[in-house]
Amino acid sequence: MVTPLYSWARVPYIFAGLKLYDLLAGSHGIGHSRLMGRSSALERFPMLHAEGLKAGVLYYDGQFNDARMAVSLALTATQHGAVLANHVGVTELIKSGGRISGVSVKDSITGVGWPIHARVVVNATGPFADATRKLDDPDVRPMLKASEGIHVVLDGRFAPPDTGLLIPRTEDGRVLFVLPWEGHALVGTTDEPAEVSEHPRPPKEDVSYLLRHVRRYFDLQVTESDIKAVWSGLRPLVFDPGASDTARLTRDHVIEESRSGLLTIAGGKWTTYRKMAEDTVDYAVRRYHLGPARSCWTDRIPLVGGGAYESGSGPKLAERHGWDSDVAQYVSRTYGDRADDVAQIAAQGDGGRLAQGHPFLKAEVIHAVRYEFAERAMDVLARRTPLALLDTEACRRAAPGAVDLMAAEKGWDDSRCAEEMQMVEERLEVGI
Repeated sequence: MVTPLYSWARVPYIFAGLKLYDLLAGSHGIGHSRLMGRSSALERFPMLHAEGLKAGVLYYDGQFNDARMAVSLALTATQHGAVLANHVGVTELIKSGGRISGVSVKDSITGVGWPIHARVVVNATGPFADATRKLDDPDVRPMLKASEGIHVVLDGRFAPPDTGLLIPRTEDGRVLFVLPWEGHALVGTTDEPAEVSEHPRPPKEDVSYLLRHVRRYFDLQVTESDIKAVWSGLRPLVFDPGASDTARLTRDHVIEESRSGLLTIAGGKWTTYRKMAEDTVDYAVRRYHLGPARSCWTDRIPLVGGGAYESGSGPKLAERHGWDSDVAQYVSRTYGDRADDVAQIAAQGDGGRLAQGHPFLKAEVIHAVRYEFAERAMDVLARRTPLALLDTEACRRAAPGAVDLMAAEKGWDDSRCAEEMQMVEERLEVGI
């Protein structure tokens, strides 16, 4: 990552902050931050505005695919006895003697509902935590404030393949980044108060804001016609409803137990999710004397796909299966040591690309249905592959083929196929 410096006065402040990152990372750091001259900064990120550029600071960070991480977590849970139910939502909390003893759920696809009885119910629903808490107590005080951040996806030519750009503080105090991501350039992000909704729609004024600031720091004219996709996400900023200072919002997590026994884990972020899990499980085990486990052991569990994964295995996959290099690299990075599972399906006649110009395979659609709990076309197009997040028009063109593949696997009739196509269009229009 490069942070450009257009004022010498900001050099000590920015450099000291990034050196603190190095210190916190310790031996786990990817690389060490360093000050770089003007020419080196332009070499790393040639699209920067050169006029007035004094220097740059280089530092290192990592990136990941959050949807794929969620799928890997779910698959790992099944290996340890979890039972998963995709597209099933809680409609009611079951109580016995004033204590929660389970939940009533409903399949959002079939409309079928049923009860699930449990000794402990954990509310781990992210931005929707307060809605679940209200099922327990309609008068409960909220513990979340939602913040919305949008992302704009541009063609890969707007970012070098191995370097991102970070503006830590724009003139109105926000953070701006341009990152290479899945062969494209990811631009973000805004930070505005928001109402919680299942599919937040990116405001047009926020899109204009990002493009305006990208033009300010780029020697390229970026226009709306360059946008490949736009999407929005919600950050659940939490405050402890039992604390005296309820105005203090935090990106840390809070565990709350209601009078009826509902455990809520709220807040946090992806970088601390295992700590959130550990704290929640340990609390439940102690509080409800759950045996035989004594404590959470997430720190000893590798995720599905990561157990025997070898970095740089893409070329081996390309040679073994006759794939193009971009396909092999993508499949290796996405499925880890389970890449050959996708290859086996591809070898049965579904090895073509799902969308022209993208590395995603038709075989992934079948793999997602058989092994990754995909129930809807958008499950595949947005959350098993990132196609909908990268290229809206390519997703539209790929949708009929994806629906046909899923229909063959799941026995859908024409009515269900039409329903899926309509949902794809709605999601691409109003929010993924």
